[in-house]
Amino acid sequence: MIIKPMIRSNICINAHPVGCAKETERQIEYVRSKKAERGIKTPGEGGKGPGTVLVLGCSTGYGLGSRIAAAFEYGAATIGVSFEHEPSGKRGGTPGWYNNKAFDKEAAKAGLRYETLNADAFSDECRASVIAKVREWGAKFDLVVYSLASPVRTDPDSKVLYKSVLKPVGQPYSGASLDMMTGKISSMTAEPATGDDIPNTVKVMGGEDWERWIKQLSEAGVLAEGCRTVAYSYIGPKLSHAIYRDGTIGAAKKDLEARAHNIDAALKKIGGAAYVSENKGLITRSSSVIPIITLYLSVLFKVMKAKGTHEGCIEQMERLFAERLFTGEGNGAGSVPTDSEGRIRIDDWELDPAVQAEVDKIMPAVTEENVKDMVDLEGVRHDFLAINGFDVAGVDYDKDVEDMTSIEA
Repeated sequence: MIIKPMIRSNICINAHPVGCAKETERQIEYVRSKKAERGIKTPGEGGKGPGTVLVLGCSTGYGLGSRIAAAFEYGAATIGVSFEHEPSGKRGGTPGWYNNKAFDKEAAKAGLRYETLNADAFSDECRASVIAKVREWGAKFDLVVYSLASPVRTDPDSKVLYKSVLKPVGQPYSGASLDMMTGKISSMTAEPATGDDIPNTVKVMGGEDWERWIKQLSEAGVLAEGCRTVAYSYIGPKLSHAIYRDGTIGAAKKDLEARAHNIDAALKKIGGAAYVSENKGLITRSSSVIPIITLYLSVLFKVMKAKGTHEGCIEQMERLFAERLFTGEGNGAGSVPTDSEGRIRIDDWELDPAVQAEVDKIMPAVTEENVKDMVDLEGVRHDFLAINGFDVAGVDYDKDVEDMTSIEA
């Protein structure tokens, strides 16, 4: 079959196997080039970076970028966990399934140790499987990356299913929405949280599960001396705070940040530490449907590209590893620069006052008539499509795909 993107309201509901694989390979080549540029050495080359890394939510976005940086820049053995819909011969799978398959293929070619688990990372059964695997390797984790994002989570104790929602708190939120495929601008309104929306969202997207992971890994004795853990969050500009930072998802992120202090105190016993990294806004499968975000990001991309500071997912994670987490001698775990609340600020270039001032100036002036000149429409459109394996260089999209389980061209 010929696979073309199927898009509904800024949501792409299918994926291209070869395109997903090619995009994953592109990210791998990027970190390899940065390894050479920075002179980073793997443990086998005498480096002191992470030897064994666990990535929870490894298949897309920041989680995939983290795993690629750990493996192909630092030479780490990695265990990745994500919950993916598997393809059949004629039925497609999720983009993450293809990304994981491409990662595994390249890791095998590079002689790296890896294990990818398609499992519910919120479950204790998954934790037991990870513990069993790292023990089988005779290793301990130097770094645990928590990059889970899900609409639902089943509490492992009560077995109750909780659902997260993205809503403002207190009053409706309205904002302009940019259709990345057509350039049309419309108004979107999100109704405020009601009932248990806030605690349920915190239950899914907060830090409870992260804390449970570290507790069980610690009790199992599979955390190395000096082990660090990092989870990802987003602050963003003031114009989005009502729908994000001060909304239901923001409440979950604040819980994540609060629990980081508990985890940090626990890890201090083995010389370790816990961090939350506040990352840059990017086009993702979820951000594409948030009011104002697509328009904001299209303006932000244009401004940052003009300044030479724009980064995608892999660029962010490579910089996080090289300039925040592993700054010591021999690329080991050195001092980590943080803000007054102990957070890593890899969103520093996005929230640069000069960048935000320019974005604030452009945003009100954008119309459907001038949108192609005022924003980076082509850039956000490419990122949106590439997440699902489309618009990726080197892929023949007119070629028949006979087997949806194959990532071979």
